Amino acid sequence: MAQPLTTSSKGKVALALMIALAIGTLYYLDVGRYLSLESLKENRDRLLAFTEERYTVSVALFILIYVVVAGLALPGAVILTLAGGFLFGSLWGTLFVNIGATTGATLAFLASRYLLQDWVEQRFGAWLGSLQAGVVRNAFNYLLTLRLIPIVPFFALNLVSGLTRMSLRTYVSATALGIIPGSFVYAYAGRQLGSINSLKEIASPQVISAFILLGLLALTPVAYKRWSAKRTGPRQSAEEYHGPQ
Repeated sequence: MAQPLTTSSKGKVALALMIALAIGTLYYLDVGRYLSLESLKENRDRLLAFTEERYTVSVALFILIYVVVAGLALPGAVILTLAGGFLFGSLWGTLFVNIGATTGATLAFLASRYLLQDWVEQRFGAWLGSLQAGVVRNAFNYLLTLRLIPIVPFFALNLVSGLTRMSLRTYVSATALGIIPGSFVYAYAGRQLGSINSLKEIASPQVISAFILLGLLALTPVAYKRWSAKRTGPRQSAEEYHGPQ
């Protein structure tokens, strides 16, 4: 006989249905066609005029749209970042992108944790125990590295992070800091919107290499702690064996 749904289970089902409905509706309305490089270039004059006339409203709408796109894992974040740089300038555009992206990513993180973490812990807790402990010890550096290196999809990292025991404060701070370089690169490119014909022109091998280098630098403290622990371990064992002189 099936067990009746608890209040918590009903809340999770309701939230999952709301998220699925929102994503399905936006895909049905084909909002993706508005979040393309071609559409942005075609409407740039109207967007710029609207921003100049209603700057505060434009900033609020931009951040809200970015939160929805990042939170629901919709395509178009790169285009929005270009638009942010074009409409608000490199620095302000980077700031507004950071607010929208970090907020949306945090909502996705919390939704993933609320909907799936308990189930994952029950099913795979015995296998993931040591991995979870390692993530918690070095959560900031690990997440910062993955944010800096644009190899792991943004939305996937949001969802996976929610399944760990990483604290919300660590997640928000590492996300907000880690997306700054990439956001600035695309926001800066947005200032030259008319000369961009493909997103590949922005994500050049040199830019990708710079991101990878930043990511590796973020891992330096973790590597140092492990190296130091390996050196200290044998030394302590030798001292305990010989005893005090």
